[in-house]
Amino acid sequence: MQFENYSFGSIRIDGNEYAYDVVIDREEIRKRKKKASKKFREELGHTPLSIEEDIPWKCSQLVIGTGAFGRLPVMQEVRDEAARRKIKILILPTLEAIETLNRNSSDTNAILHVTC
Repeated sequence: MQFENYSFGSIRIDGNEYAYDVVIDREEIRKRKKKASKKFREELGHTPLSIEEDIPWKCSQLVIGTGAFGRLPVMQEVRDEAARRKIKILILPTLEAIETLNRNSSDTNAILHVTC
């Protein structure tokens, strides 16, 4: 999987452009469905990544891209669940997350926030 041409609001993966947050689950790309996390928005000032979303846990490493400015909050429950499952979790601004994925994405899933 080749991650290319990321800029605020869009990302290109394997030649396809995505203008929304994406989830990469074992080489499959899908739109992040954040509706379950919206109830935490007021509390955190931004819709966070919460344990109530469909997180791609079937991996040894989960990379979370927190947006251009690193503003996506990742709730503690997500971190705790990763630890419970013995999954290494990397929480990085999206550009750094993409660089990490391009270096080594073996047995790695990702959630990439493409804005803010």
